[in-house]
Amino acid sequence: MDDDPSRTSPVRDDMVGRSSVETKITEIARIGIIGLFAYWSLTLIAPFAIILVWAAILSVALYPAYSAVSSMLGGRPRLAAGLITTVCLIIIVGPLAALAISFAEGVQALLAMLDDGSLQLPVPPESVRTWPLVGERIHAAWSMTAGNLETVLRQFEPSLLQAGSKVLGKIASLGVDLLGFVVSVLVAGFLFRSGERLAETAEGFASRMGGDRGIGFVRLAAATIRNVARGVIGVALLQAFLCALVLSLFDVPAPGAIAFVVLILCIVQIGPALVLLPVLTWAWLEMDFGQAALLTLLLMPLFIIDNVMKPILVARGLSTPTLVILLGVLGGTLSYGLIGLFLGPIILSVFHDLVMVWMYPVSATGKPLHEASRLSRPA
Repeated sequence: MDDDPSRTSPVRDDMVGRSSVETKITEIARIGIIGLFAYWSLTLIAPFAIILVWAAILSVALYPAYSAVSSMLGGRPRLAAGLITTVCLIIIVGPLAALAISFAEGVQALLAMLDDGSLQLPVPPESVRTWPLVGERIHAAWSMTAGNLETVLRQFEPSLLQAGSKVLGKIASLGVDLLGFVVSVLVAGFLFRSGERLAETAEGFASRMGGDRGIGFVRLAAATIRNVARGVIGVALLQAFLCALVLSLFDVPAPGAIAFVVLILCIVQIGPALVLLPVLTWAWLEMDFGQAALLTLLLMPLFIIDNVMKPILVARGLSTPTLVILLGVLGGTLSYGLIGLFLGPIILSVFHDLVMVWMYPVSATGKPLHEASRLSRPA
């Protein structure tokens, strides 16, 4: 009889083999069931994904304000959440709706004037000729266009029709986008009270995935969201609202459209000068001296508000390149409409900062990631 312990019986080998196969089948079945439920869950929330993501971003950006208001009210989180939500609806959604409606009306009026041929360009002033280098050419092209506007438009009719149909489609979707914006603000209000628990859940998940570095990623993402949302988008909304208000007071044509362009230019860090300087030039040519001077005086703060507000609202230096924000604005607007205008630059900014920290674990100040991104817990 062979008593060598290194040898195993065929029956035992077969049992071990079957046990290994059953274990693998069980693991595959578990993964399949989890994957199936994950797919179903994603399918169910897909129609609301953008609204939920924007609500989460708003809750992260406004959570410090919610905490401060809750402390001021004597530890009343429900009242603080309701107050912050109401203020957001009044300050953010209200002016945004006014800008969108005014922009839509201005574009529709322009398209109507193009359609019936009533759009006329004024004859250029002789002072245009004195502009250095390009004055004569601009005066000649302006004069030709003003005298033969219908002929010029007829040359570009196919392109104008195609662009007009796309613009009308975007205008029609503004109402749906505004409704989604309102719902996002309301959902963010409900997320405030569970902010600490959600922050702990996010950091716990990040810790399981990447340890202390994963927690650092979560905190850095929250810091980036707050910097971009308050220091870039918040300031841009303020500039656009003030621009629309001032232009409306002076009966400047299409104030909503002009303010909407100012909003986009301010988000991409170009500034309002590209739009407001031509408006001021028109004002000095068409208005009397007193009106033009007062309009100029009221619009001047819009040029310097960035330098005043951003150091207050941005907790750390904004490291996101302008190109990243520009791509986020364009891509977000084309993909998701009005919400995408604000969602796109924030998402790309967070992704950019996370990639940079992943590639260079030590921050520009020489501090480790978890110290460089230290902040209060995100919502």
